[in-house]
Amino acid sequence: MDVIQVGIAGVAGVLLAVQFKSGKTEYGIYISVALSLIIFFCVLGHLGTMIAAVRMIGDYIHMDTAYIGTLLKMLGITYIAEFSSGICKDAGYQAVAVQIEIFGKLAVLVLSMPVLMALLSTIRDFLS
Repeated sequence: MDVIQVGIAGVAGVLLAVQFKSGKTEYGIYISVALSLIIFFCVLGHLGTMIAAVRMIGDYIHMDTAYIGTLLKMLGITYIAEFSSGICKDAGYQAVAVQIEIFGKLAVLVLSMPVLMALLSTIRDFLS
């Protein structure tokens, strides 16, 4: 699916979910979750292209593959956290959504520590 198709599907799904908001609110939430999953699988279709591009960039600049793996993990964590948070917000559970966002940010921070330490070590080597 391209961007126009995803946009049209998103707007159509939201308009359909709004119709159920007044009567059966759970149907609106189910439509929202189903639509989110469809868009998520569309993103997964493009993920292979992005991974290949990141690997090609890594080959050009001779970067350690661990850093590329870390970058992809960070990307996955942020996407899943935003996806989950958005569904919780749509369902009316803002407190749970905020907790998911905080956990996602902390997980990215923990994942980035080895990269930060390697950067600081390189700066220390340049300064000595």
